Amino acid sequence: MSPIAWDQPATLIDLDGTTPLIATIRDCALHFDAFTAHAKAQARILLTKPVHREGRKTRTWILDPHEIAQLAERLRIEEQSQPVH
Repeated sequence: MSPIAWDQPATLIDLDGTTPLIATIRDCALHFDAFTAHAKAQARILLTKPVHREGRKTRTWILDPHEIAQLAERLRIEEQSQPVH
């Protein structure tokens, strides 16, 4: 998946129909990380800018749960590597 800027607007939705979260990719990843396993399996992110995904000829507007989990992991790693002031 192409890198996505943390400040890119996005919408976190789930297939159970709860209220979507309209926020940044960063906020969506943080929110996803707090979900239960069932909620994570139902989650999708609708992007405002499509991204290239490996194995696809066209760009896509939707991220699946495993891709959102990758974003959440990237965020955790980046936050841990930042110096504390």
